[in-house]
Amino acid sequence: MAQKILVVDDEPQIRKFMRISLGANGYEVLEAETAEQGVMLATGMAPDLVVLDLGLPDLDGQDAISMIRTASAVPIIVLSVRSGETDKVEALDRGANDYVVKPFGIGELMARIRAALRPRAGSGEEGAGEVLTIGALVLDFARRVVTRGGDEVRLSRKEYDLLRLLAEKADHVLTHRQILRDIWGPAHVEDTAYLRVYVNQLRQKLEANPSEPRLIVTEPGVGYRLKRGE
Repeated sequence: MAQKILVVDDEPQIRKFMRISLGANGYEVLEAETAEQGVMLATGMAPDLVVLDLGLPDLDGQDAISMIRTASAVPIIVLSVRSGETDKVEALDRGANDYVVKPFGIGELMARIRAALRPRAGSGEEGAGEVLTIGALVLDFARRVVTRGGDEVRLSRKEYDLLRLLAEKADHVLTHRQILRDIWGPAHVEDTAYLRVYVNQLRQKLEANPSEPRLIVTEPGVGYRLKRGE
């Protein structure tokens, strides 16, 4: 059965382009031109993923994200002309999984959609489990063991907790505030320099070339993403 993608955008040209492009890639497409319609379809039609514009005629898309999140964990990719870091961070903090700026390349968007639809480690979805393999890296969450090329990687408790959080949302952007809140608590949500130290430590232990990371990548001004590859 084809996976359903809900496109919420008030521009008919964008919806038509998305309908054709997604359909050509085997997806079933639902459409909405207002936030109200989008929230109703997102919570009532059980789509597998939502592509959401922020500039909607009846309600700001940021509020639509929050409304969807109160009822559903469906992956949300924001597709918007707003390119500022503040908009990106707010959308991700409200519960969006990814953020793509218009104009966009359809190849990149399809890759982001495939990534968002992949089962996450520990999610209980088919294909997911307590072991995540990324190239030579193996994360065994049941045993709390991380190996690279067959050799165990020694991680501190905080390093392991940070890696697991990123792995549980693999291919999704996590904001600095999200990570700091979940790992260090609400009192540390502004300690981005502290987070940077731990990310660099993980890169030194996990990346083939820590100066050009391909596993834990930076989303400038926003946060980090653990990539499983295309």
